[in-house]
Amino acid sequence: MMPALSLPAIIGHRCARAEAPENTLAGLRRAAALGARWVEVDVRLTADGVPVLLHDDTLERTTTGRGALAATTLADLARCDAGGGEPVPTLEAFLGAALGFGIGVNLELKGEPGDPEALAKAALTTAQRLWPATAPPPLISSFEPACLAAAARHAPGWPRGLLLDEIAPGWPETAAAVGAVAIIVNHLCLASPAAVAALAANGRTVAVYTVNDPARARALLSWGVAAIISDHPDIFSKSGDRDSSMQK
Repeated sequence: MMPALSLPAIIGHRCARAEAPENTLAGLRRAAALGARWVEVDVRLTADGVPVLLHDDTLERTTTGRGALAATTLADLARCDAGGGEPVPTLEAFLGAALGFGIGVNLELKGEPGDPEALAKAALTTAQRLWPATAPPPLISSFEPACLAAAARHAPGWPRGLLLDEIAPGWPETAAAVGAVAIIVNHLCLASPAAVAALAANGRTVAVYTVNDPARARALLSWGVAAIISDHPDIFSKSGDRDSSMQK
């Protein structure tokens, strides 16, 4: 059996993507104001090896910059606007702010092809230096098994989650190989409680992304999903539903 992983029912996607610029400190502040207990963010490396928060491998969609992040130095990135005058935050700045708010974090590692080691080493060295040993550690997730294997080498005691966009044959073997205690799956893959139970075999925690409909979120939680990743950290208030049992 896997060790128990405690997650809140709702995790803010890219902090609070529907409420503020994604993967920014403004988004973190908004998530905190909405009562989020955890947020999920994406981590990549700049050209000079600094871990920062950015979902895409290029700058155009979410910032005023252009080109690949992997070809952009931190100094050049600092001149980009990530929305509303917000900079692209470093992982160090984000973690410091999250700790200040008392918010837990899910760090999704977005590794460049062929070099998961550099990202895992830089991100987890930074995170372990800042994160108190007395606080529940971040959940480290990735679609790339190589990133999770690297994470296991650099932070063996921190929980890892395998991200799945579809439930394909062989996922249990992959999850076991990287020591994943959580499966984080596209919610569209789940059509019944039995599907959740299959993912939760051997004690794994099941989380889903990205759910923005309150009724769908309630159904998934009733099926045994532990955590909903949502663009709306206050998703249940969207329908007037403030059922505290859903906000565990």
